[in-house]
Amino acid sequence: MYDVIIIGGGIAGLTAAVYARRANLTALVLEGVVCGGQIINSPEVDNYPARPHVSGVELITDVQKQAEEFGAEIVYAHAESYDLTGPVKRVVTNKGEYEGKAVIIANGANHRKLTCPGVDQFSGRGVSYCATCDGAFFRNRAVAVVGGGNTAFEDAIFLAGLCSKVYLVNRRAQFRAEPKLVRQLESRENAVIMTPYVPEEIVGDKRVSGFKVKNTETGEVTELPVSGVFTAVGMIPDNGAFKDILTLDEGGYIVTDDNCKTSVPGVFAAGDTRSKTLRQLVTAAADGALAASAAASYINDME
Repeated sequence: MYDVIIIGGGIAGLTAAVYARRANLTALVLEGVVCGGQIINSPEVDNYPARPHVSGVELITDVQKQAEEFGAEIVYAHAESYDLTGPVKRVVTNKGEYEGKAVIIANGANHRKLTCPGVDQFSGRGVSYCATCDGAFFRNRAVAVVGGGNTAFEDAIFLAGLCSKVYLVNRRAQFRAEPKLVRQLESRENAVIMTPYVPEEIVGDKRVSGFKVKNTETGEVTELPVSGVFTAVGMIPDNGAFKDILTLDEGGYIVTDDNCKTSVPGVFAAGDTRSKTLRQLVTAAADGALAASAAASYINDME
C-alpha cells in the first residue's frame, strides 16, 4: 500500500509527487498515456518563474525526472473506478488495483468541443484541438481558430508562422486573452480577427474545405475558405467518476478548500480539475505542493 496515490501526471500531479517524496511518503503516479497534460502542446512557455522561453515538453520532462529521482513511482494505467470513502483508498485501473492512505486527484480537464454540424464528421480530418501537434499538416494553407482566451491566441500566433492565413473567430468583441497576446496576433499580416462571430457549420467532402460563421449582431453567415479548424474554447473536467463521491461545482470541477482538501477525508484535488479562478502552470504546481503537504498532515494524524 502506498502513502499517496496521485491520479494524473501533469504539472500538478508531478509536483505533488515531488513534495510527497520530500515528506518521506511513498508516492504512486497513475497516468493514462504520457506525462505532461495540456502543457506538452505548448511550443514555448514564458510565464513560468525562472524558466522563460522553455517548451512545454522540456518543462514537464524536467519535472518528471525530478519526481522520479526523488523516488516517485509512475505507472501508465487508466483509472477505471474508485473507492475513496474508507481509511484505505482503492483505485482500480486497467492494469490492476492500487491502495493508498490518501489520494490526490490531478487529472486535469479535457477540450471543450464545438456544437456546430461537422465537428464529429471532420474530427482528425481538419478539425483539431492541438495546433502544435497538427499545425504542420496545414502549412501554407488557411485555417481558423475558435476562441478568445490565451490558448486561442497562442494557437493562432503559432499557426500564423506556418499557414497562409489564420482567422481567429470569437463570439464576443472582448477577449479573455492577455493583451500582449492580442497585440502579437494583431501585428501578424496574415491574421484576421473576426468578432462577434459564432461557428455555424464545418463543411467539406473527405476533409474540411470551409468554415461557416455567423455574425451574432447581423445574422449574416460567412464561409471562410479554410482547410483546418482549431478549437480552443475552454476545457471541461473529466470528473464524472467522482460525482457520487465528492462535491462538484456547477461546471463539474471538484470543490476544495484553500489547501486542496475535498469533501472526503484523505482525498485532495490539484490543478485544473478543481474549482478555482486561475488555471495556469504556476497555480497547478502550487496546488500540487499544497495537496501533498495536506496529504502528509492527514497521514501523520492517522498514525
